[in-house]
Amino acid sequence: MIYDNLRTYSLLLPNLILFLAFSAYPVIWTLKYVFYRYGGYGSSVPKFVGLENILRVFRDDIYWKAVKNTFVYAGAKILFIIPLAFLLALFLNRPAKGNGLLQGIIFVPTIMSAAVMGLVFYLLFNVYNGQINQYLLHMGIVTRPVNWLGKEHAMQTLIITAVWGGVGNYMVYFIAGLQQISEEALESARIDGANRIQTMWYITIPMLGPILKIILMLSITSAFSDMSSIMVLTEGGPTNETMVMVSFSRCLPAVPLHRSMVMVRQSVLSLQ
Repeated sequence: MIYDNLRTYSLLLPNLILFLAFSAYPVIWTLKYVFYRYGGYGSSVPKFVGLENILRVFRDDIYWKAVKNTFVYAGAKILFIIPLAFLLALFLNRPAKGNGLLQGIIFVPTIMSAAVMGLVFYLLFNVYNGQINQYLLHMGIVTRPVNWLGKEHAMQTLIITAVWGGVGNYMVYFIAGLQQISEEALESARIDGANRIQTMWYITIPMLGPILKIILMLSITSAFSDMSSIMVLTEGGPTNETMVMVSFSRCLPAVPLHRSMVMVRQSVLSLQ
């Protein structure tokens, strides 16, 4: 009995060691600094401050604004991106000419760097010479340029950027799930008199349950960890209207964009 238990524990020991080294220890190491004032690598020695950091969080209005912005951004992104990806998958999963090309075009943004994608949308939504404003002015829809990156529209612009950049990825997951659905099940529903909407609601969507769980998990994780495009487009502004928890740095000095990102952005702006 003891020998069997030792053999079982010895088989579990490598996984336990890896879990403690790469999962448990980093979490504990991070939690330790909740009670310290720490400026990052290269700064002074961390100073123990007890519960001061926690109390500052509860008193910090900007932090709670960042929390609110995070849930608004993540919720809106998920609300738009999943139905849109599903509809695109339904449309492009049919054996029609050119569907493969359309799938590739829609998927391309997902392999772009978030910083590059942010710069592209910065050029499109620039208030002075952005292409969006030029088209709207030319068609007479607006009479003056819209400040898409200003206080009123910045969050909507970020959501549009996020949806455009991620919808292709989830579309591919949905297409993979649709191709796993048995054609016999769909044919049986048609024979029983179900129309397209009924077939989709009672057959297609339930059978997409496993892949839908994966898509929801990935979309939620991605939505709550987005930062690169936000930093390129708005840097959390204006007046913290697009500040999210990942980019929140209230207790530290203002953190500028990465040097290479700043250089790319300046070089792009100089060409306008």
